[in-house]
Amino acid sequence: MTISKAVELDEQLIASKEFQKAAMASKLNWLRAGVLGANDGIMSTSGLLMGVAGATSDSAVILFTGVAALVAGSISMAGGEYTSVSAQKDSEIAALEVERKELAEQPDLELRELAWYYEQKGLTLETATKVAQELTAKDALRAHAEAELGIELGSHASPTSAALSSFVAFASGGLLPLLAATVPPMGMRIPAIIVAVGISLILTGFVGARIGGAGALKPIMRNLLISAATMGVTYGIGMLVGHTV
Repeated sequence: MTISKAVELDEQLIASKEFQKAAMASKLNWLRAGVLGANDGIMSTSGLLMGVAGATSDSAVILFTGVAALVAGSISMAGGEYTSVSAQKDSEIAALEVERKELAEQPDLELRELAWYYEQKGLTLETATKVAQELTAKDALRAHAEAELGIELGSHASPTSAALSSFVAFASGGLLPLLAATVPPMGMRIPAIIVAVGISLILTGFVGARIGGAGALKPIMRNLLISAATMGVTYGIGMLVGHTV
């Protein structure tokens, strides 16, 4: 095998690995967002249900409140995610337009700027200049976008996909305490909510920890403590209001 052929194969292998790493990072981000959305659904819905259950034993009221909380929370979560991702995408597009204009109007200055960036990364001036020249010759906008703006061309997140993912995650999480609050007999509903929420949060804490490569105990305990505080406070308020109204 010739040296040039070996180099070409090495470059293809590196490119393939970089693509796989980028794809895996994207998947992990979506999984992490899904876990967070499910956590929100579990905690907010269970907290509201515990508050209502503390104030009344009317099954119809509890069911209506739970469904309203689930729907409103899912829509709010999706809307917030859509707005946030849209704003980020708009900002990235605007920044790229500014960069494209600067490259067209003052290419020499932009080249020196790119070389300076790599020089700050630890390269010598000569090497940084050579890197900047080669990257500019290949794709100037991509080089400046990645180095200066931290934007990878063609990788803008989809607001619609983000909103749909958040909607599904929140609804999936909120459905568990809703079922626990409405399916069992009245005397078993509060224990059922606590058990269902505990199991759900142990699962999401474990999955979130595995995604982040961290230990599972701390995230699980954090989830359980926050959820216990949420349900305890709302149940106490429900009991107080239910006995005073």
